[in-house]
Amino acid sequence: MVRTFVAIFPPQEVREALFRAAQNLGVSHDFRLVGQEKIHLTLKFLGDVAEQDLGTIEKALQPLGESRDPFEVSTSGFGAFPSEQKARILWAGIEQGSNHLRTIAEAVENLLSPAGFERESRPYVPHMTLGRARARRAKLDAPQTSAPTLRFTVRGVDLVESAPGDGGVTYAKLASFHF
Repeated sequence: MVRTFVAIFPPQEVREALFRAAQNLGVSHDFRLVGQEKIHLTLKFLGDVAEQDLGTIEKALQPLGESRDPFEVSTSGFGAFPSEQKARILWAGIEQGSNHLRTIAEAVENLLSPAGFERESRPYVPHMTLGRARARRAKLDAPQTSAPTLRFTVRGVDLVESAPGDGGVTYAKLASFHF
């Protein structure tokens, strides 16, 4: 079994800047930050998939790159799920490009549903996870450091493997679908 998800990875300089900004938050000690190389926009989490089904997933996602053009995205402020008062996940939001990301997430749902993947019941909220609460829940007060406004071009989507290891989880791109 291969643990997989569909995602967009920002350029390295964007991931580095978000990581530094998260480190500078007054509450950063309450969160276990993800490594800057792991910062991404998840479009759909697929979970454990049999290796023989990866080809079916790749084939199903192929149309993603066929009729789309690259588009611009900009980051917005920091936030938390499920709320800032009961934070479990620290994230950076997306401002410009949110509608494009929602459209792509919906396309991923539509392409993978016939392949047996259950549709997500919650509305898609474009964000990049920066950390997880160390305690059961943390509180994200009004940040002393605001998230930097960063811009980048989305040029495609990746099918990614998430593999646990001694040094934590590592990501490997299994397939890319370029716009």
